[in-house]
Parts: sequence; structure tokens; C-alpha cells
Amino acid sequence: MDKNHYHTIVVGGGIAGLTAAAYVARENKNVLLIEKNEKCGGLVSSFKHKGFQFEAGVRALEDAGIIFPMLDDLGIELDFVDSPVSVGIEQDVLHIKDRDSIKDYEQLLKKYYPDSHPEIEATIKIIRRIMKHMDVLYGIANPFFKDLNKDYKYIFKELLPWLPKFMLTIGKINRLNMPVEDYLETLIQNQSLKDIISQHFFKHTPAFFALSYFSLYLDYKYPINGVGSLADGVCNKLLSLGGEVKTNTIIKKVNATEQWVIDEGNNKYTYDKLIWAADLKFLYGNTIVQGLPKKIERNFESEKRKMLERRGGDSVYSLFLEVDEPLDSFKKIASGHFFYTPSRKGLGNIHTHDLKQIIDNWDQLKRDDLFEWLDRFTKLNTYEISIPGLKNSNFVPDGKSGIIISFLIEYDIFKKLKYKGWYEEFSKELEVKIIDVITNSIYPMLKSKLMESFSFTPLSIQNRVASSEGAIVGWSFLDTIPVPNKISDAKKSVLTSIPNIYKAGQWTYSPAGVPMSILTGRLAAEKVCK
Repeated sequence: MDKNHYHTIVVGGGIAGLTAAAYVARENKNVLLIEKNEKCGGLVSSFKHKGFQFEAGVRALEDAGIIFPMLDDLGIELDFVDSPVSVGIEQDVLHIKDRDSIKDYEQLLKKYYPDSHPEIEATIKIIRRIMKHMDVLYGIANPFFKDLNKDYKYIFKELLPWLPKFMLTIGKINRLNMPVEDYLETLIQNQSLKDIISQHFFKHTPAFFALSYFSLYLDYKYPINGVGSLADGVCNKLLSLGGEVKTNTIIKKVNATEQWVIDEGNNKYTYDKLIWAADLKFLYGNTIVQGLPKKIERNFESEKRKMLERRGGDSVYSLFLEVDEPLDSFKKIASGHFFYTPSRKGLGNIHTHDLKQIIDNWDQLKRDDLFEWLDRFTKLNTYEISIPGLKNSNFVPDGKSGIIISFLIEYDIFKKLKYKGWYEEFSKELEVKIIDVITNSIYPMLKSKLMESFSFTPLSIQNRVASSEGAIVGWSFLDTIPVPNKISDAKKSVLTSIPNIYKAGQWTYSPAGVPMSILTGRLAAEKVCK
């Protein structure tokens, strides 16, 4: 048999591809995982720099009834610690400890928006209701990671009592599928209050997904060796089960008719089944279907048009800081996972209408106007601040701290900056402004103790993980989403119009995070092993 022939080839070594490949290997199938980078993990990865360890993607993990059951099912042992979250506005910091912290959050909002008490109370009431929905949604271990042929205790004690509540909750969730901005319009008139609640979400995030975050803050866990150890654990399990992993390999073409993929070195790999756990726009733009039955060709071309016409969602900018200040100095202020807004004013139209005007009139844009916009954007934004050393002090040299400061930002502005020759200057100015804002607000010791800084932009993400528009959760919510977006359709999400090609990962279902990527990997593996 051809040494490059496999029962299943998985393209994409992020957490979805790793999960899919591990489950296929567990069924004693000949499986090859192909990853473009030197190391698997994608957006679930960690890295070291001059004695500091940072996260390259997500800062912490939400179990969501999926991650821990997957690890248990595959027999992977990882140690986790809680990843407590703080929320801050100006000089006030709230440490979210338990469900009752929602009362403190309500009081924090009332302090800064004293004329909006009824609106705040109505919003908090909705958040409480969503928290109850979340209790049901993630109330048991996801059944796709259980052996339903043998685990009768789980079936009768957990699954069957849960199912009716789950079905009722799904209907309620689907009624909260409108964009969070539109939903908040029905509750709140004060624009600044709306911004404070919603501006750190992706544009047009479904209301249920956005307003469930208070529940998710209580669910955050952190692998003691870093987020990347989750991907490492699944990769090691894949290898122990006899699966193969080929890194530093970029697939450039798929032939669905002859069932092969070819890499940039012109090495060809043939398959019986293919799981695409990478960017779907690349799959649909680089797959040969001529020679397949005409109905399949037509269906594929229809899917292809939908995929290629759509955009990836918001991207993220991350600033990495190495600081000559002990961890305790930061611990006294906030936890190691901190959502902070330096001004109660909020962004208003700065990141929507004003940004669109800049992009639409790019050729006439003056440098001073761009940097004036940047000044307003950085002063009024919401920042996700992560300090990995507060979860594991071994991640930093003695007496030092490593900090990651992130926020959502439009990919197009960085793409245009690159073409205009302003990219480096803009990136450096952005670093300076962020450091000034955070120093002048919540961490006064930051600027004077800064040793080194560097950043990842949306272009960095696009180049590293080959994600269209540098997206970190798949498709944009601003347009019709070309993949399933209802929980009841999760099993359908892994199907394509080509019978032996399946898909998994953030582009497969929307909205997608780490748990949903893992679930789609599991579902795709189940399909190819039937």
C-alpha cells in the first residue's frame, strides 16, 4: 500500500483537528494530521520569551461541559486551577467570586450611571435569566464524550432527566439570537452604559452568547502549565494511539475526485476520508470537484459561493509586556484575568461609524486624523488583561511580571496600513498609547518598570494560523452566517456537500470557541469512523 495513503487525513492542527485525529486514532484507523506550523495548537497555544511564558491565543478555558469530559474520555491528565476574573471601570475593580457577584456588578453600574437605574435593573434581570439557561445548557457532561452503550448511570441519572430541560432551554436561547447591540437598544437608552456592557464583544454577537459571559467568568479554568498544554496533551495522546503528525506542512490543493491533498513541496497524500479543520474559505477556494456526480458539483459550488462571499469576524490586537515589578503589585489591584475599561464614557461610534469612515476614505486619509482617532479609541476601549504569572509564578523570572493586554480591532485597518507603509509606525504608536492609558489609570507603576514590549496584530494572526481576516472565532456576525448557528444543528455542522469530506473547528459552527471546536472535532471523527 502507498505509504502516503491514510484512512483519514486531518488538515489543521488546532484543538479541533487534534481532537478529531485523536478520536479517529482511538478507533485504530490510520490517521495523519497535517499542520502548517512547527507546533500544533493554533489559538490554543503558549510560548516563552526571555524567561516569560505567555498565551498566544485564548487566555483561559471554559469547560462548557465539553473540555473536561473530552480529557476524561481520552484518558488525558491535566492539572487545572481556577482563573478568577475581575471587571473594572476607571478606579473601581470588582472581583467576581460567585453568582452573588452579579449584585456587586449591578451596584458598580449604578454608581457610574446614576440616571439609568431602571435600565440597569432590567439588564441584570436578563443576565440572571441567561445564567439559569447556562446552568441547564452546561449542566451535565456533553453526551458525545460518554459511552452511551455502557454508562447506564450517566444515562438514567443525568442524561434523561436533563433532556426535557435542555429542549425547553434551546427554544428560549434561539429567541435571544439577535445582535447584542440591537437587544440592548430595547433595554437601555444611555449609550455609554450600552458600550460598557457590550463593547468588548464581537460586533453583532448574538445576545444570548454575549450576555452569558457573567456565567462563563465563573467557569474559567487555567491549565497549570499554560493553555498550550491542552493542545500538547491531546497531541501526545494522538501520537500514543498511533496517529501521525506532520508539521511545517502547508496544503495547497485538494482533489476531491481522486481523493488526495498536495503540499507546497508537491508531496501528495491520499485519503479515504478528509477532515478539514482549517480555514474553510481556503478549502472551498482550492478544491477540485470536476468528475464528481453533477449534483455534488452543484451543491459544492453553491456552498463555495456562500463561503467566499463572507468575512471572518473581528480580530484582536495583543500587546505583550515584560515588567520589572513583582506579581504581588498587580495582584493587589486585580486578578490575573481582568476586563478593564478606563473611562465610563465608552466608545460610542468610534469603533463603528468613525472607523468605517476611515476605511472607506482611506486614500484621502491624513496621518494626523488617523492618529487622532487612535487616541480616542485607546482611551475609551475595554481591555482584556491577562497576567499568566498570577496563575503560575514559574512563568516569570523572580520579581518580574508578564502582562498581555488585548482588545478587538478591525483587520482591514492593519491591511491598509501595510499597503500605505504606515504599519510599523502605527503599531508602535498603538503600543505607546496603550501603555500610557493603562499607566494613567489602573497600573501606575507600569510605564516606569517596563523592560520590553512586543505585539501581535490581526496580520500576525492571519499569518500564523492562516485564518481569513485574522478572525479568532470564525465568521463575522455582521452578515448571514454560512454555517449552522443553532445548537440543535451542531451534528449537521461537520457535513459538506462531498460525502467523504468533513469539517471541524471555528469555521464550522457559529459562534465558536474552544469547547465548540472540540465538539465539532469529535463529531467529525464520529462520522469518518462509521
